[in-house]
Amino acid sequence: MKINKLFGIHAVQAALDYSPEKIKQVWVNTQRQDKRLGDLLEQLSQHHINVETSDRKKLDRFAEGKNHQGIVADVELPALQSEAQLKDKISKLTNLPFFLILDQVQDPHNLGACLRSADAAGVNGIIITKDNASGITPTVCKVASGAAETIPVYQVTNLARCLRWLKTENIWVIGSTGDAKQTIFETDLNIPLALVMGTEGYGMRRLTQQHCDILVKIPMIGHVESLNVSVAAGIMIYEVLRQRGKNDGNP
Repeated sequence: MKINKLFGIHAVQAALDYSPEKIKQVWVNTQRQDKRLGDLLEQLSQHHINVETSDRKKLDRFAEGKNHQGIVADVELPALQSEAQLKDKISKLTNLPFFLILDQVQDPHNLGACLRSADAAGVNGIIITKDNASGITPTVCKVASGAAETIPVYQVTNLARCLRWLKTENIWVIGSTGDAKQTIFETDLNIPLALVMGTEGYGMRRLTQQHCDILVKIPMIGHVESLNVSVAAGIMIYEVLRQRGKNDGNP
């Protein structure tokens, strides 16, 4: 069981909403006058979660100087899922598979933002690499705003091997790169799909790219050469949702 300190009203509220049993201890600065904090404390009391009053200096230390908004909690972080659990998940899917794969994405803010977009668009799960990648951290949970509890994150040791296996399950592997010939908007995404995004600044590794069935890009008509990986992932995830929704007869 991995316990970490989560801080901030929104982050602790999300933990309370999705998994109150994982909140082990809360420290709060009662000198802070904030209605949202007061409402949160009332909910914590209803769940019989131990709340201890503290001063700001102690909370600053717990939060390592970051903005804690007067509340810090010891929370059991969501566990990473294994490759075996990924295979079990896919074997039980009844809807069209849709996974997001992050190839050595190291920034926890990007992972958290990807989790949030994935939850909003109904992605079945996120696959990450074991090496040179962010796992589930307090920062990831804070940025994800509850999505770290709802979207499983599968950690694989050998991404190339995982991609080969996904293909045997009739899941198409579509990679994102600025060098692609076709755009995401020209690509049929109403298929069993694993969407691959590369690391910040460098994109997908060469071997990862070689295992993709299709390479796509987001058209760029301005002066910037690339987008933040979580922004790019959000655009592509919602293009999948748009296409699938359209084919289901929705506007």
